[in-house]
Amino acid sequence: MAGLGTILTAVVTPFDDDKTIDEDAFVAMLRHLAEHGSDGVVVAGSTGEAATLDDDEHVGLVELAVRERPSPDFTIVAGAGSNDTRHAVHLTERVTAAGVDGVLSVTPYYVKPTPRGLKEHYAAIAKATDKPVLLYNIPGRTALDIPNDLLAEIGALAANITGVKQANNDNLALIEGLDVYAGNDDIFAATLDMGGAGVISVAAHFVGDEMRRMVDEPDNRQAIHDELADLFDALFAVTNPILVKAALNLLGHEVGGLRRPLVEADEEETAAIRQALERHGLLARA
Repeated sequence: MAGLGTILTAVVTPFDDDKTIDEDAFVAMLRHLAEHGSDGVVVAGSTGEAATLDDDEHVGLVELAVRERPSPDFTIVAGAGSNDTRHAVHLTERVTAAGVDGVLSVTPYYVKPTPRGLKEHYAAIAKATDKPVLLYNIPGRTALDIPNDLLAEIGALAANITGVKQANNDNLALIEGLDVYAGNDDIFAATLDMGGAGVISVAAHFVGDEMRRMVDEPDNRQAIHDELADLFDALFAVTNPILVKAALNLLGHEVGGLRRPLVEADEEETAAIRQALERHGLLARA
């Protein structure tokens, strides 16, 4: 198992009816994940709707996760990225003080920095914490891809830049000096097969036991992946986390709705994710 764990779930942020953070539901979700295959969580990432959390909400949620972690070895990684280096450093310092085990730092979005700018950005973040820093390459959201050779160069800038969440499936490969985490569930099996560190998952919210089997039963890994492939596809038919929240609510977890500009799944989208859950017998377990 990698230092931060093999299966890290990018945990949703539950909201009340008035869209305030539902702390009880969040703690219940942490416990559910710990009981169903997750080694830890990423708090306040894109699945956790970090873009709609103010800094105090963001850090408060991280503090809650650290305080209520289900077991001492359940790891808490905090999303702490920004397209403003000063803000990323500020968040990194605050979540480090909150007691996290690691930091996930997304590529600066929208501004499209040069390679030299990326290096300076991540060097400043690494200097702001003594915790492991995971880079997060997700060009579909940031409009900027970091090639693997540049990821390796960034990783060499500081000893505590230890890994990357790779959400560009076409670039999936081992990278010298970095632990590689699958950034999408549909490349988890391939990541394990090539010797990668694990996954930062969305689907593990409700198929965590099956994903744990992919780790523990390498001879059955491809068959398990093939069985889950349609569910992975269904979860991302529209922007994440719309459908994972819809699925969790259908399964009785009561994680609430989404903050704008994201909107809740409509009837057609809800029906489709319900069908996917039914195909896998998940609603019968709820």
